[in-house]
Amino acid sequence: MVSISKTAIQLYDTDFVAWTQQTAELIRAGKWEGVDWEAVVEEIESLGRSERRELKSRLEVLLQHLLKWQYQPNLRSSSWQNTIAEQRNRIEDLLQDSPSLNPYLEEVLVECYRRGKKLASNETGINQSTFPTDLPYTVTQILDIEFLP
Repeated sequence: MVSISKTAIQLYDTDFVAWTQQTAELIRAGKWEGVDWEAVVEEIESLGRSERRELKSRLEVLLQHLLKWQYQPNLRSSSWQNTIAEQRNRIEDLLQDSPSLNPYLEEVLVECYRRGKKLASNETGINQSTFPTDLPYTVTQILDIEFLP
């Protein structure tokens, strides 16, 4: 069994950026025995979770603003419109960079709508029961840069 240097393990716990630089150097140099592989695997898995969290967060904000746009027409602003466009752009980027997130988007859409509805209610003072129980927009509408309810 290859032993991992104490330094690599300690560095991972105390200075993450230094650990990433050292690990990259070790891998580039082919010095496999010095790599803290357990930490590398953990970080790779963490990257995937981070991308999924970002997708959910952006969907929640997008759905919140679509509801605000639809249910408060007298308060519509370019700021809301910009937020809607920004979230769509970032979601598009995420899906282009990681197409495997497409099925995940469908999987979390109901949960994101529930959260977005709560955010919209909190921000607007509109009772959640005023908003549709089920997601009122299709995935195509949600992601369509031109769609505003």
